Amino acid sequence: MARDGLILVRHTRPEVAPGICYGLTDLDCADSFAGEAAAVRAALAAEGAFDAIISSPLRRCRRLAESLGAELGQNIEIEADIREMDFGDWEGRRWDAIGRDALDRWAGDFMHARDHGGESVAMLAARVEAVLAAHRARPGRTLWVTHMGVIRAALAAAGVDGAWSTQLGYGAVLRWPGDDRV
Repeated sequence: MARDGLILVRHTRPEVAPGICYGLTDLDCADSFAGEAAAVRAALAAEGAFDAIISSPLRRCRRLAESLGAELGQNIEIEADIREMDFGDWEGRRWDAIGRDALDRWAGDFMHARDHGGESVAMLAARVEAVLAAHRARPGRTLWVTHMGVIRAALAAAGVDGAWSTQLGYGAVLRWPGDDRV
C-alpha cells in the first residue's frame, strides 16, 4: 500500500431537514453520528496510518475529524479552504422554494452563475485547486474531512469524467485519484 496520498471523507449526516440548501451553513451532526462515525473508522482501518488529518472548519466535519483524531492519537488541522460552497441567499432555504428561473440560470452557466450572491462553482474549484497544490508539496498521507462540493471539485481537478455530478453518501471514503504518489 502506498504511503503517500490523499484520502477524502465526506462528513456524516448533518442535522437538517431534507430538501434544504446548505453549504456554508454551520450545521451540527445528526443523532446518527456515533454509528456513522464508527462506519467511517472501519472504512479507514484498511487505509493504514495518516500523517495529517485536515478538516473543514464547519461543525459537521470538525466533529468527525476530532473523533477520528482522538481514536488515532492525532491532532487535527483546520483548513478554511476545504469548507463547502457558499450558496449566499439560498442558504437555509428549501431548494424547491428558490425558484425555477434562478435554478435554470445556475444550470445554464453552472461554473460561473452566482445569482445567490455567494460563490460560483468556479470560485469553489479555484480554492480547492489551490489547497490540492499545497497538498502535492506535502509529504506523507493526508486525510481530509470535507464536503460533497469540495470532493467534486477535487475530482474535477483530477480530470475525473462526471466529477460535478458525483454522488457519495454521508461518511463516504475515497482515495483522491489526482495524486500520482498513491
